[in-house]
Amino acid sequence: MKKNISKNMENQPSKHNEKIFSERTSLNPESYKLEGLQIHGFNKLTLLDYPGHTGAVLFLGHCNFRCPFCQNSPLVLTPDKEPLVSLDEIFSFLKKRQGILEGVCISGGEPTLSPQLPELAALLKELGYLVKLDTNGSRPDVIKSLVDRHLVDYIAMDIKSSRERYPDVCGCSIPLSAIEESVQFLLSGETEYEFRTTVVRELHRAEDFISISRWISGSRQYFLQSYKDSDGVMTPGFHSCTDEELHHYLSIVQQTIPSAKLRGVE
Repeated sequence: MKKNISKNMENQPSKHNEKIFSERTSLNPESYKLEGLQIHGFNKLTLLDYPGHTGAVLFLGHCNFRCPFCQNSPLVLTPDKEPLVSLDEIFSFLKKRQGILEGVCISGGEPTLSPQLPELAALLKELGYLVKLDTNGSRPDVIKSLVDRHLVDYIAMDIKSSRERYPDVCGCSIPLSAIEESVQFLLSGETEYEFRTTVVRELHRAEDFISISRWISGSRQYFLQSYKDSDGVMTPGFHSCTDEELHHYLSIVQQTIPSAKLRGVE
């Protein structure tokens, strides 16, 4: 589900256990349990990742899926070998950009695997930022807790494929009941959200989108986005669909979800 972050990473690993907060921040460091939090990428400006807002993106490591088309495979397969971005650098930057940047996207990897995620979100909220979470939906308990505590403002959940073909597309055996629970929670409207599917020619077919559209019927927002090949892809050899194919899949989905759109496609 994710963007290639290689251009946004630090060239050299930074000392991660340095003082997280300096005199440039007025927050109490003891109020936030961030020990062990590892951030591997920091995009300081995005106009695309948080719909309707300027923002920054934080990339956390580790994932419980093995999607063969994942573009951030180093964060999934070998996160402990990836460079780290200093927490002091990140929060000093965000402190300076208060009132300029509007939101921060927490992406990955799969952020809900991080024990420090609630504390990270709480700190971002105290700094005055809107918080967007990118997730595969495999940990509905974490998602619900973040929403109940008002620690996130927007959730983007990947729908990998139809329920029938989920294990094939996410690359592992997963409890589909957890994915279904997250879908139902978001459909309940407790927070702003979107569903999205990265469309891969070799992995998706028309029948999948008939099934998906019935599954998430009533969704406020559903986006189809085209797969884009990159050096960091988990399994090379996949291809994007043509614009014609994408528009065909969109027409199928719009029969059930009229508001569905293509993203990143003219």
